[in-house]
Amino acid sequence: MIDGLLRELAPQVLAALTRRYGGFDLCEDAVQEALLAAATQWPEEGLPDNPKAWLITVAARRRTEIWRSETARQKREEAAALATPEPPETSAVDDSLNVLMMCCHPELTTSSQVALTLRAVGGLTTAEIGRAFGVPEATIAQRISRAKAKLKGASFSLPEVVDPTGVLHVLYLIFNEGYTASSGPSLQRVDLSAEAIRLTRQVRERLPDNGEVAGLLALMLLTDARRPARTDAEGNLVPLTEQDRGKWDGALIAEGSELITRTLKTSTPGPYQLQAAIAALHDEAARAEDTDWVQILGLYELLATIAPGPMVALNRVVAYAEVRGPEAGLRALGELAGGHRVDAVRAHLLERAGETSAAIEAYRLAARATLSVAEQRYLQARASRLEITDR
Repeated sequence: MIDGLLRELAPQVLAALTRRYGGFDLCEDAVQEALLAAATQWPEEGLPDNPKAWLITVAARRRTEIWRSETARQKREEAAALATPEPPETSAVDDSLNVLMMCCHPELTTSSQVALTLRAVGGLTTAEIGRAFGVPEATIAQRISRAKAKLKGASFSLPEVVDPTGVLHVLYLIFNEGYTASSGPSLQRVDLSAEAIRLTRQVRERLPDNGEVAGLLALMLLTDARRPARTDAEGNLVPLTEQDRGKWDGALIAEGSELITRTLKTSTPGPYQLQAAIAALHDEAARAEDTDWVQILGLYELLATIAPGPMVALNRVVAYAEVRGPEAGLRALGELAGGHRVDAVRAHLLERAGETSAAIEAYRLAARATLSVAEQRYLQARASRLEITDR
């Protein structure tokens, strides 16, 4: 309960301090220390009457202490000692979007945007972010430090017309890493995907009329709905066609389907909306063989025209093979660049086409290329099963 509350309040407290004092980097350090103090004191002493005000007060004091320490080195200690500034008022205005936009500033690298977003907005510690991405804590700390140095002097105010494109991209990356971890023993990192959904809900509260914000939220909900069926009891990957659809989260599917249906009626379709529509078609199929692949192929072809990319191209080939057959899919796949996902799709299509030896080789090739242990186990198992049946 306390962890969730701290994550919810972290961006609001940071926004209050930054709006009052400026200097995002200094305020972010102070908020982190206030969160740490709350995590230590609240379980023992109980929640304060106004947790947000408590955090703001503690963070403001800590910010003053840090500032005084720094200004001393710059011979400004005398001015700093004149008075202890009053902490900023607890505003009813939620400036979380301002903080999120700041963390996704276009001058930052994508890796820095992700790390800073998870710490400043998500309330995760540097160590937690490092563990989530399988990166040393020191590396994450360096990314955050460099990011904050770049943000010195950056405006905290939102422009008249808010373009959330960069924010959505970062949230999309965080969700994808949580849903299918790029490395490590686990297929999923649920805390990351859950955090991405929570933050996207916040963005939608601020930008309810933005079709792509709604599209991304719907995409996350419809995708995350399948998570309970994606692994077996031993944590092994279960492909979509073999999943027990009774384990899918019906409430998330209903929410995501309603959201994307309503959004597509009123907004110009964008990449996230199209992907959400595809996810809805998968989720609405009672059985794998009931999937409307013709409509999915049409959506991927539309997606390829407005947001082309390697994954879109590969997924289009998968849909094309379902409609035209595995041999046609293999011919289309031949035009794509490499990567373990391409090899995995090739192996699957070769298996369906009855080219067992080539499929085994492709499964082995894909297994060697991926850094995900769960994917390695799955691909090796597919190859071993084919070897047994081929004898």
